[in-house]
Amino acid sequence: MKEVIAFTDGACSGNPGIGGWAYILKYGEHTKEDWGCVLHTTNNRMELTAIIEALKALKEPCKVTLYTDSRYCYDGFTKWLEMWVKCGWKKSDKKEVKNKDLWKFLLDLSRLHKINMIWINAYHNESLNSFPENDRVDKLAKKAIKDCS
Repeated sequence: MKEVIAFTDGACSGNPGIGGWAYILKYGEHTKEDWGCVLHTTNNRMELTAIIEALKALKEPCKVTLYTDSRYCYDGFTKWLEMWVKCGWKKSDKKEVKNKDLWKFLLDLSRLHKINMIWINAYHNESLNSFPENDRVDKLAKKAIKDCS
């Protein structure tokens, strides 16, 4: 399997409001960026959409190291998703999982790709682990919102 690195981010102007998503894919010396917008959405939906769009852009099954600054996406994918499926897409409080449509889509993609999702702090200290790609996807997601307005 090819090994790909992905950075993703979502943003929203208002919540709900106009949203933007962005990703950067890296494979060897190759880099691909993409972004888009949605007129009426939430920040969490944009975070999930960025991940889904990045994975959809892969032309074959890959081993993906995916960096996100969204605790919602990270915790959902690494801690809650399996339980949601077992419980019929209900949370522990018996309420329906929000953004179920996107989580189902991500689940399908996770069966195609081997995904190692890593949470990174969006507000990192430059002297520690700096991820310029995370800063870049943040700017692209915000640019998408402006392009959509």
